[in-house]
Amino acid sequence: MRFIQAVLLLAFLGAITVFALQNTQVVTVRLLNWSVSAPIALTVVAAYVLGMVSGWTVVAFIRRSIRRIREPDR
Repeated sequence: MRFIQAVLLLAFLGAITVFALQNTQVVTVRLLNWSVSAPIALTVVAAYVLGMVSGWTVVAFIRRSIRRIREPDR
């Protein structure tokens, strides 16, 4: 099983490397008066990380809310 996981991890890392090498064009992201220019691959990684952080925060908030509903007031 570990061999299969290692192969899948290497394939995933290889695909990420190919993506990063083929997408070096610079793009500009703008929000209100703020703008940043970065390669497409870096922009995708930043969006992925921000999505992970925001998703983790939402899940934590929902778990806390459910826990508060299930537990009676003390």
